[in-house]
Amino acid sequence: MGKFKIGRLLTGALVLGGSALLVRVYNRFGQDLQAAEERLQSAGSPVLDTACGPIEYATAGQGVPVLVAHGIFGGFDQGLVIARGNIGEDFRIIAPSRFGYLNSPLPADASPAGQAAAYASLLDELGIERAAVVGTSAGGTSAIQFALRYPDRCAALVLFASNLPGEVEAVLPPEAAARTLFRSDFIFWLLTTYFRSNMKSIMGVPKGFELTAEFEAEVADVMETILPVNPRADGALFDMFVSNPEINSGYPLEKISVPTMIINAVDDPLALYENAQAAAARIPEARLVTIADGGHMMLGHEKRIRTEVASFLHDQVAARPQLATIEIRE
Repeated sequence: MGKFKIGRLLTGALVLGGSALLVRVYNRFGQDLQAAEERLQSAGSPVLDTACGPIEYATAGQGVPVLVAHGIFGGFDQGLVIARGNIGEDFRIIAPSRFGYLNSPLPADASPAGQAAAYASLLDELGIERAAVVGTSAGGTSAIQFALRYPDRCAALVLFASNLPGEVEAVLPPEAAARTLFRSDFIFWLLTTYFRSNMKSIMGVPKGFELTAEFEAEVADVMETILPVNPRADGALFDMFVSNPEINSGYPLEKISVPTMIINAVDDPLALYENAQAAAARIPEARLVTIADGGHMMLGHEKRIRTEVASFLHDQVAARPQLATIEIRE
């Protein structure tokens, strides 16, 4: 057989092999995306028509109501994952999808203050007079606004690896590129499936931090809530380019009058520890819980965080016994 024929055969084999690989990859993508969509549909997340528009939410557990404001690329599902790992038992978790996430639309006049108003409207519809609020990462901005604007509705404020005033190390992508990227389920699936090491920085894992099998599973749990990303795109863009930067517009932290706990890791590359220190110094009688390492997710410290949060919230319930008797209207 001549060299020319051999070359043609090899080229054809490579093309066929590459095509077969692409078909397998795309088939797996379709299966995983369908599984993610079915996971959301089976979660039981009703949409309520409120004074601030439609709000999707999910609940878990029984007891004192705690509203969880999820981070970027989240939704009610991420809120439930955060609550499961970092909030103690004996609480009734209320996990809304924030503006622009999943089935909670992004209003034309969206702002962190507007999101805080939406939390109040959701509590109204659920028949809840007062709730503790946990703001994590990008969700911290609206949680702070809720504490400032609705102190009579906010039993306590917990800021977990929260967006806070101060320096930011993360470099934002060009907005046009982000708008394209955030709407591509396929690209994000590729990143979370085949390039997980690159996703670690997005999840706030510090450089050089050793991920054990247990830590990898924790990161995977949160990473799973990214898909499908397209219905989270409006919210992610809003957080990245509007809500997060607004924290440096002069929020009067000194006027927060509700019991406040700030939890932050020293090595968090996304929510800098010095910002948490500065915020704790400004908020009257705020308690700062310092976590030695573990990055944005505070990996390896779940038990301590759960104990600290549960103790803090139970202390506030003891000071306000009526909170323990509130029941949610489903």
